[in-house]
Amino acid sequence: MAFLMSNKSVQQYSDAEVIRQVLTGNTALFEIIIRRYNPYLYKVGRSYGFNHQDTEDLMQETFINSYVNLKQFAERSSFKTWLITIMLHQCYRKTHKFNYSKEQTADLLPENSSFMFLPTNHSNTDDAVLNKEFNKVVEACLQQLPQEYRTTFALRELAGLSVAETAEAMNTTPANVKVRLNRAKAMLRKAIEKTYSTEDIYEFNLIYCDRIVDGVMKHIATLKP
Repeated sequence: MAFLMSNKSVQQYSDAEVIRQVLTGNTALFEIIIRRYNPYLYKVGRSYGFNHQDTEDLMQETFINSYVNLKQFAERSSFKTWLITIMLHQCYRKTHKFNYSKEQTADLLPENSSFMFLPTNHSNTDDAVLNKEFNKVVEACLQQLPQEYRTTFALRELAGLSVAETAEAMNTTPANVKVRLNRAKAMLRKAIEKTYSTEDIYEFNLIYCDRIVDGVMKHIATLKP
């Protein structure tokens, strides 16, 4: 089963419009939600210390959970914040309920993957070596940070949440978010910022986006209206 939408069709609907349509029975439009927020959830899962496969599983669970509970979404906050909060809860449960043992993420990326997009000033012949080096340096450095700093950095710098949205998702105060972000940046600056920008970190490839879309939409099709 293939669910393919162009960027134009994904962008032309607001979250509120998609939610209204889905709740009235047009479940096919939920694909827009998945494609729109796949990259954000991926960054959350990886920053939490999960490998690629576990992160994909958590993303799928999060999208299904949000679909099932869509009627409960109260527009007190943005849908993006609500969805990321569900993902954070999924990560927390997996970590504590199953006593998840964190692995070295740099060794878990497929050899031919390109989750991170390197700066464009590198030649194609260098990409394979630089990509592998980049994965190891960035992910190893991020995983060394305390969890609250790593998650704060991911939500603010990688997922693009505001201070208020990050505070809501992490159940803390805006002041704490600012402090944690500053400390996280200080820890990472020497190791990363001399060479790479934050935009290069934890990108989610379109190939994997399609796989998440397919998995979630197939599951949704089996649910009772």
